Amino acid sequence: MTAATVVAGRSGSRAVERPITPYIGVELSEVRLSAGMPQEIVQQIIEGLRDRLVVRLRGQKLSDPDLLAFSRLLGALDPPGPNPYGAPFLPDTPEINVISNVVQDGKPAGNLGAGEAVWHADMTYVDVPPQAGVLHSLEIPAQGGATYFANMYAAYEALPPNLKQTIAGKIAVHDGSLNSAGMLRKGYKEVTDPRQTVGAHHPLAWTNPETGRTCLFLGRRTNSYVRGMELAESEALLDELWSRATQPEYGMQHDWRVGDVIMWNNLCVLHRRDAFDNSARRVLHRTQIKGTVPVQ
Repeated sequence: MTAATVVAGRSGSRAVERPITPYIGVELSEVRLSAGMPQEIVQQIIEGLRDRLVVRLRGQKLSDPDLLAFSRLLGALDPPGPNPYGAPFLPDTPEINVISNVVQDGKPAGNLGAGEAVWHADMTYVDVPPQAGVLHSLEIPAQGGATYFANMYAAYEALPPNLKQTIAGKIAVHDGSLNSAGMLRKGYKEVTDPRQTVGAHHPLAWTNPETGRTCLFLGRRTNSYVRGMELAESEALLDELWSRATQPEYGMQHDWRVGDVIMWNNLCVLHRRDAFDNSARRVLHRTQIKGTVPVQ
């Protein structure tokens, strides 16, 4: 797919596909997300997540019930991970996580604040991480806060053969103590030795049975540990993998507008976020789809 493509459904609906970069991402236009949207377009989105890993739609106006109803078309919903404050940001719709720097009545109205969010995949510290994330922008600052995505299929495929052999069968522990802004989660203790990390155990690389392709599966760098290795060896191996995985050529940059909906394949993608001015408001609502592909 190298140029804009019109895809027509049997019902006459159609979406225009435009690749965002050679390695990752597709933008769909002429689509309005809703619970009643044509199944052909839902399938197109699912295939975009499988093949292009990130799907972008702009100009969407979704209430929280709309967001939930659309998200359920992609699969069963996974509840958000625990936030540092110990309670849902939206008690009436606890399936929705709020990503925001806004403070209301002295309390954060959302997660992650205004600082940089490091490269990560979501909730890999649990045994079955989410399959996909859906993020809808409601308020966006004029500058900053861009989100970046990196293709872990491409990163694995570019590894030299000796490094592929080195990581074959190796298992890493994925830390659950910190969120991607570096905040300690409620109920966790600070990790001082990665060999004592508490979290799920996942292979450094896994093969998707649906596509037959192998990707790196790194989670996040902080407190990660490769099981069975000396700490210095684990650190050196992880540093090399992370350096290769986050090369710009495997990724894309998304500059947010109000009404954007971004979806990504969480099992095959890393993502991060730029910092932005904390005096500006940034509010996004997020759902996630329950994982169905085993990663152990």
